[in-house]
Amino acid sequence: MDLRKIKKLIELVEESDVRELEVKTGEESIRIARGEIVRHASSPTRADEIATTPVGEGHIIAAPMAGTFYCSPAPGERAFVTEGDKVSTGQVLCIIESMKMMNQIEADCDGTIGAILVANGQAIESGTPLMRIL
Repeated sequence: MDLRKIKKLIELVEESDVRELEVKTGEESIRIARGEIVRHASSPTRADEIATTPVGEGHIIAAPMAGTFYCSPAPGERAFVTEGDKVSTGQVLCIIESMKMMNQIEADCDGTIGAILVANGQAIESGTPLMRIL
């Protein structure tokens, strides 16, 4: 199933009163269930600090879904990108693990990574700023 279709299904569930949705297409299936969001009080993260600064220049890559942010394909492996790296449209920047699925997040423009705004392994919500591309 196409990642864009999955994102659209997640958005539909988030915007409606539906608690659970299951879609089967041939041999593929996806189940989206809404649960309660548990928030933990914590000290401000780097993303919180940067989110309060003026965006000014650059393009923000935001999380399309809630999940866990990972900067590399597997633990101990090299990060997809680091600050200062040049990136091209379609290049994989990071992974968001959501509902036991690893979703690759790609650059939607060419540029240079100006800042990585979240920490590896950090829990994120849909819309969380992940990176700034200059």
